[in-house]
Amino acid sequence: MKAYLTKSPVIETERLTLRAPRIGDYPAWEAFYASDRAAFIGGPGGPGPAWRALCHAAGMWVFLGFGSFVFCRRDDETPLGMTGPWYPADWPERELGWTVWAAEVEGTGLAFEAACAARDYAFGTLNWSTAVSYIDPANARSVALAKRMGATLDYDAARPLSDGKPAPLVYRHPRPEGL
Repeated sequence: MKAYLTKSPVIETERLTLRAPRIGDYPAWEAFYASDRAAFIGGPGGPGPAWRALCHAAGMWVFLGFGSFVFCRRDDETPLGMTGPWYPADWPERELGWTVWAAEVEGTGLAFEAACAARDYAFGTLNWSTAVSYIDPANARSVALAKRMGATLDYDAARPLSDGKPAPLVYRHPRPEGL
């Protein structure tokens, strides 16, 4: 049986399709979450935490009407990562987040393309007035992506707690021109 979030949007960019998470994404997510590549989002972890994390992402669509998009190439359903609007109940602000599950995607511009499409959706379709990205300073790739998207450090922004400590960096995204 295939279960889909049927009312969730699908966004297409030049090279990518962005869509809500599906059960078929779990093997790629689980492999990513078990690896050291997941260190900045609570991993590495086993199947239980991986399952709960992916269900959290899918559940946001159900409860809030928005959530992170899984992105894949337009001609291939293989999930490459996830990006999009993110707003856990205990976080002070709405976030634009991203993870790249497939190591071979890094450095290709696909995460940038996906994150920009998700940002445009948040500001345009959801009419967000602001968005941040919470990033560990050791996560150089995420810091570089936030900066490439035009986000700047906001030293005065409230931070969510992670493992009992506030998230170290808050990057504030500007509203894209024309949105």
